[in-house]
Amino acid sequence: MRNPQSVLNSLAEHSKTPAYKFERLYRLFFNEELFYVAYQRIYAKAGNMTKGADGQTVDDMSLERIAMLIESLKNESYQPAPARRTYIPKKNGKMRPLGIPSFNDKLVQEVLRMILESIFEKQFEDSSHGFRPNRSSHTALNQVQKNFTATKWFIEGDIKGFFDNIDHDVLIGILRERIEDERFLRLVRKFLRAGYVEDWVFHRTYSGTPQGGIVSPILANIYLDKLDKFMKEYINQFDKGSTRKSNVAYFKLTQKIAKLNYKLDRVKDESERLSRIAKIEAIKKERLAHKSVDEMDSGFKRIKYTRYADDFLIGVIGSKQECEQIKGDIKNFLSDKLKLALSDDKTLITHAQTPAKFLGYEIHVRKASQATKRSSKTGNKMRVYDHKVVLNIPTETMRRKLAEYEAITMVTHEGRQIWKPLSRTKLINNDDLEIIDNYNAEIRGFYNYYSIANNSSSINDFYHIMQYSMFKTFAKKYSMSQREAIAKLRIGKNFGVTYRDRLGNQKVKLFYNAGFKRKTDTNQFFSDNLPNMIMNNATTSLVDRLKAKVCEVCGSEGDLEMHHVRKLKDVARKQPWQILMHARRRKTIAVCPPCHKKIHAGRLD
Repeated sequence: MRNPQSVLNSLAEHSKTPAYKFERLYRLFFNEELFYVAYQRIYAKAGNMTKGADGQTVDDMSLERIAMLIESLKNESYQPAPARRTYIPKKNGKMRPLGIPSFNDKLVQEVLRMILESIFEKQFEDSSHGFRPNRSSHTALNQVQKNFTATKWFIEGDIKGFFDNIDHDVLIGILRERIEDERFLRLVRKFLRAGYVEDWVFHRTYSGTPQGGIVSPILANIYLDKLDKFMKEYINQFDKGSTRKSNVAYFKLTQKIAKLNYKLDRVKDESERLSRIAKIEAIKKERLAHKSVDEMDSGFKRIKYTRYADDFLIGVIGSKQECEQIKGDIKNFLSDKLKLALSDDKTLITHAQTPAKFLGYEIHVRKASQATKRSSKTGNKMRVYDHKVVLNIPTETMRRKLAEYEAITMVTHEGRQIWKPLSRTKLINNDDLEIIDNYNAEIRGFYNYYSIANNSSSINDFYHIMQYSMFKTFAKKYSMSQREAIAKLRIGKNFGVTYRDRLGNQKVKLFYNAGFKRKTDTNQFFSDNLPNMIMNNATTSLVDRLKAKVCEVCGSEGDLEMHHVRKLKDVARKQPWQILMHARRRKTIAVCPPCHKKIHAGRLD
């Protein structure tokens, strides 16, 4: 059996050759070791304990279950179960459909994802950031801030219902450009057509990627890589000129300053010398009113493009008429080649000094004022912030997030709306530590995402509302005044609660107090939660435990099943097997079938 690392590295190496065609890929699904790696990668997610349409979860996983899955793939009798559809609330109050696949399908999809990622990852463009290793929304925003300098116009890209409207035939055609294995392509099509179940009624899917599927993001990137490559070629044809023409007025004043400086060296009289220096400074001040280059130079054009999943932002140095042409050309390409529709209403063209929205941020290009001019090493004044891209947190975003947490209400005072903190009734029945942890997690989560904003300090407004919401929540919990709650939570200069850990030691949990300094180090940017494509040689611990064939509860030998729990903290510490799970800090325990049945029946002592 070939080592999974060797298999995937070999695929990745061949992918560097654009003309290389991948054959006999389907046989990789017969490699048990790939399934063991896939199992190790995805087992820990709490969603795996949610039943799919087949009624199964990650619980009961065994080597035999994997072997049966591989056997069904060998004879091509494997058929993905339809996803079980449920709904979750969206930020705008509407409901978003969510598909819950069966765990067996997740396992096969993870193997499929690893294979596709090995083949296609190296051919993706640098402009693509969504659902890729070591990339995230932060890397996309960082690219915008660095590369979109001096942009005149923004085009905010919006594709109508992208994930639901991916054309299956177009997608298979794109895959076929690199893959010559019909069995492999048939498996992909099976997932595409698996459908979903809602209210016990099966619905077939004729377009779109698998509902809630692990393989959906990589398929989406493969699909939209065509748009990325179209934009790369479009940019090569559109870009014009190496530099802008000099501004005539600025150039003349610079020449004038140079002549005066040249003559200044020959002046001996001190009073005349001071007079000439004053004249030079006056001309320099006059020059600050002019740009060094002609910003209306029609001989200099640029397009910058960045995409995250189905959201993309384009920066244009050119005319608004050219932006309209670019928008139209993209619309035609999506329609003709990818059978997708560009939303005319949401694909906006905005002047760069008017904020454009991208990935939850407001983005605009700064125009330097006199206050932002700084001296260079030669002593000349420079607009160091001029034309630089600014990332801001919208105030409305903070308000919506606070409303989502039910931490504020809007009240009208003297004709203007004011944010008023609210107690959170849903948290009152939690213990003190859980309440503090809940607020801290929400504050850190918001800060982590908006930490690269130029106005990250404005998160203090969000923080203060959350802080007083916490005070009010504790006040309501203990039927006391807000002032009494503040006094109760006061720990030195901070706020927090004391508690005892499982060993009886007294601990302190403080309310978040680390501030909201802007992060600029790219190493601090978090990446999308995707496993690494290249693996180490270590054997997976889960499979090692199953292969040991020794029940971790009773010690009997034989085939084992893995018992999974959603959260370890939900497991009591009464029975020996429960104590063992806590001692090992694992959400899994490998047990024989009789012990597993007793665990579910609550009869295992």
